Amino acid sequence: MSNGCEAGKNSWPELVGCSGKTAEKTIESENRNVNAIVILEGSPVTMDLRCDRVRVFVDKTGKVVQTPVIG
Repeated sequence: MSNGCEAGKNSWPELVGCSGKTAEKTIESENRNVNAIVILEGSPVTMDLRCDRVRVFVDKTGKVVQTPVIG
């Protein structure tokens, strides 16, 4: 499903299970148009769509728990 943000890579399923910091660095190196933000799963977030943001949801051990995507 398209989110309207088509500049460069927009999804990183291979990062599920990696550390949040590793995911953040990988995402920002693979798509220079975005800023990756590590967030604890279950934290409240805004519902706005931003083509320059990737939320990286992690568990309490710091591991990525869902596919990071632009939005």
